[in-house]
Amino acid sequence: MGFKASYPKEKGLYGLFNDSFPPIIDGVTLTVENYAYWITQRGGTPCIVTPWNPEEVKTPYHVMRYLSLPIQNRHPYRYGYPKLDPFIWKRLKKTNFKILHSHCPFSSGRLAVYVKKYQKVPLIGTFHSKYKEDLQHSFRLFPFCVPIIMKRILNFFNSCDEVWIPQREVEETVRKYGYKGPLTVVENGNDFASLINGDIRQYKLGAKKRLGFKEKDFNLLFVGQHIWEKGLDIILRTIEELKDIETIKINFIGDGYATNDIIKRVKDKNLEDKVKLNGLITNREKLSDYYAASDLFFFPSMYDNAPLVVREAAAMGTPALLLKGSTASEVIRDLDNGYLVDKNVEEITGMIKQLDKERDKVLQTGIKARNTLVRSWEDVVGEVMDRYEIAIKNCR
Repeated sequence: MGFKASYPKEKGLYGLFNDSFPPIIDGVTLTVENYAYWITQRGGTPCIVTPWNPEEVKTPYHVMRYLSLPIQNRHPYRYGYPKLDPFIWKRLKKTNFKILHSHCPFSSGRLAVYVKKYQKVPLIGTFHSKYKEDLQHSFRLFPFCVPIIMKRILNFFNSCDEVWIPQREVEETVRKYGYKGPLTVVENGNDFASLINGDIRQYKLGAKKRLGFKEKDFNLLFVGQHIWEKGLDIILRTIEELKDIETIKINFIGDGYATNDIIKRVKDKNLEDKVKLNGLITNREKLSDYYAASDLFFFPSMYDNAPLVVREAAAMGTPALLLKGSTASEVIRDLDNGYLVDKNVEEITGMIKQLDKERDKVLQTGIKARNTLVRSWEDVVGEVMDRYEIAIKNCR
């Protein structure tokens, strides 16, 4: 099944641990991929440690996989079971790491803690997600499991030498979970940062033509897992209220357990001419065109910490409409580099109607979003590697 894949023998590897990796595509996966790519570009050798997946994806760097099983209703996500894999422990023992960075506190995080104790190398842990909310959904039939697993998550972060968060507002969530140690803000980057070199307006018009969008339409966009926690009900209720405005359309990109329910609701409400579900788009060039061709990124999620998708939209000159008080909204200045609204469908509907009439202002807001929210992964990983060296010296 692929569990005996060879391990790298070089010394001084950068260990990147995460429970998701291609073919799984999400924000954390993209973060790990870009870390690996830019570490390689800077002369380092990364090694990814992640659960096995039956769909093999070739990479230019080392990937060490371990036993896993599929997660019901969350395809293609998988649970990692390293305790049932006798080979992963031997491979990890024989692999020489200089530093470990776990982007997940679950099975891959536990393996990272094991390597830290065995090899006496520093461990960085990044807090990416609102894990408690994920667990409450996954174990809704067994709620007594949630506090047990949350305790394990806290133990993981307490085992780290450093804990990083992608933006300052995430600290509130971390503290609620009980972590009391120091936190370091290390932002996420953006692989779309350098795509637009000329006039943004012309680039966006070109993207509309490439995708067959009508220039008269005001296009909304949602990119992310199709799970109700991300505010999908708010989006659909808003579109239902905007049903009679012909020019307002929305594209969904992604997949998840709520997809079939969305399809049914769109059909029941006769919204087929306004809503298009595009599935998961893994081609980054095509995805960037959807961001560029859209006028507004609609992301009413209270669930996400520091979503990459908001910055990806900004890189393509598309401002985001977010909920006030959400962690994601921390980086947004209302009516300057984005838009903030209360969790109220009537208010959201009114805002979108107004923005449809002020498209030039929306474009200028998108340009400000690009200027204030976008940072390249090359720049971010340069900072990361400097921090790695300090952690290594401190450990020694």
